[in-house]
Amino acid sequence: MVVELAVELRRLEKEGSTGVLRAGDGAFYLTGGVIASADCNRTTGLDRLVVEAGVATAEDWQRAGAGDPGQVLARPRLETLALLSVFDAAYFLLASPAESEFRPAPPHWLAPVCHITPRALVHECERRGDPESGPWPAELVDRAPVVPVRRVRRRHVVLTASQAEVLAAADTRRSVTGIARDLGRTTYGCLEAVRKLTAAGLIRPPGPAVVEPSGQISGWGAGFAPYSGPREEGRAARTESRNIQRSRLTGPRGNESSGPWAGEPVVVAEPGPLHTTGAETPRMTALATSDSALAPLRRRVRTPPPPAAEQWEPVDPDVLVRLRAALEELA
Repeated sequence: MVVELAVELRRLEKEGSTGVLRAGDGAFYLTGGVIASADCNRTTGLDRLVVEAGVATAEDWQRAGAGDPGQVLARPRLETLALLSVFDAAYFLLASPAESEFRPAPPHWLAPVCHITPRALVHECERRGDPESGPWPAELVDRAPVVPVRRVRRRHVVLTASQAEVLAAADTRRSVTGIARDLGRTTYGCLEAVRKLTAAGLIRPPGPAVVEPSGQISGWGAGFAPYSGPREEGRAARTESRNIQRSRLTGPRGNESSGPWAGEPVVVAEPGPLHTTGAETPRMTALATSDSALAPLRRRVRTPPPPAAEQWEPVDPDVLVRLRAALEELA
């Protein structure tokens, strides 16, 4: 937590100031020294929360911001959503090392229903924990995409309704901020869900990413392979199945220097994700190689079977050992 910003809020409270305190990518709106509203570019705006919760329509909210808040202020749940919006923005603003600037301004129209003292605000942010702890620090909420794990190692996973909602919205492109805005939820609530889903092995930890001026995330880090969809996934599965079947047919038959597959390696694809790119490409392990092991694969044409004497030629024990190791690896 940035101590300077908290100290500045307490100073303005003692002075009973009314205006806007800008800090980083957001601002606090004070009325008589207490906080009536707050916003941050990394959090879901109160307007989105209100509309998603059904408290008011977008037209009602626009009229309230234009100077006619009478109908909106009478809504019962507006106070709760206003408090959540202020705490949500403060959690990220108080963690950003940015200089603050205060300018006097008229009282905010939400002052009759929302008034939070700086002490209560700081206490709530401290209760929520260190913003920089865990695999998802607060600074990555709008920078790193949320990538679900396609292969779950755990058989039984219990999810809350909010966690299931966030997991279903994870599409390898949107960040925590983007998911929160699309769902109409607080960014902190979605961040906590992502943290718990990561601990449960359902979301991949964040990696390096680049935020373009357009707001889209590019420059995927390790583990950020965009989901290619069921069609590409099925195609990858069929390709892997063919590779495994081919590996069972390309093994040497006793004498490696003869036969239609002479001089070619036995290759087995290790288990891995069905859709992978870059570092996740399934590794290929050569179980038997020869001088022509590096030769490019070519279309194989079956030749007539060898004479009976060659068919019953004793099998090399080393070949059986390697074949058994390959089958155990595929099991």
